[in-house]
Amino acid sequence: MSKNLSFIQSLVKPWQPLTTLMVVGVILLGSGAGKLIHTNLFSIQPAIAAPTPRMYAQRITPSDVWQLVYQQLPDFPRENKYISKENGKVAENNTLVSRLIRYHVYTKGRAPIYRLDWKLTLADYLGANEIMYDTSYPGNDSLRENPIEGDRKAITHLTRSQRDALVQVLVNIFNPTSQKTQSPSPNITPNPTTSTPPQPPQRGGAELLR
Repeated sequence: MSKNLSFIQSLVKPWQPLTTLMVVGVILLGSGAGKLIHTNLFSIQPAIAAPTPRMYAQRITPSDVWQLVYQQLPDFPRENKYISKENGKVAENNTLVSRLIRYHVYTKGRAPIYRLDWKLTLADYLGANEIMYDTSYPGNDSLRENPIEGDRKAITHLTRSQRDALVQVLVNIFNPTSQKTQSPSPNITPNPTTSTPPQPPQRGGAELLR
């Protein structure tokens, strides 16, 4: 009999930790602590990553933006006469603005909601900032002729007011909550014909101050 009891104890002993753990689990669930643990574990929220230029671009695709830009700036150069490598036809939707946006967001990784970043991109086109490389320029892989030189020439021919208007339209589209900057009021200079000539000092002024 004692041999049988020892044998049974030898079988049960390895399972005692597991049995104890199961008992503790049942007690915790009955007391409500298990619910608290479950709530704490599954209520942990993942960390929110800081917004990146690619995230901004995913909200509004470049194909949507360039069309909105030309709606507001219909006279802006399109530069869309290049031939597609894929079908040999004119790629009318491959415009200057669409390539500029892709260069700004994807090639340079700049945020599309800040005026300064767009000004830096335009400075690249003007040769006053960072070097632009033919191989990484948008359109090089899809058009028979790399449009980089034609695009840089088109940007160079724009006036400063045209470039500023482009920047403002792009910022307004990507960030609709941004406030439009007010144009500076012109300086008002007095008309020489209506200016009042200096008057000589009146006599007796010293006596009035006594």
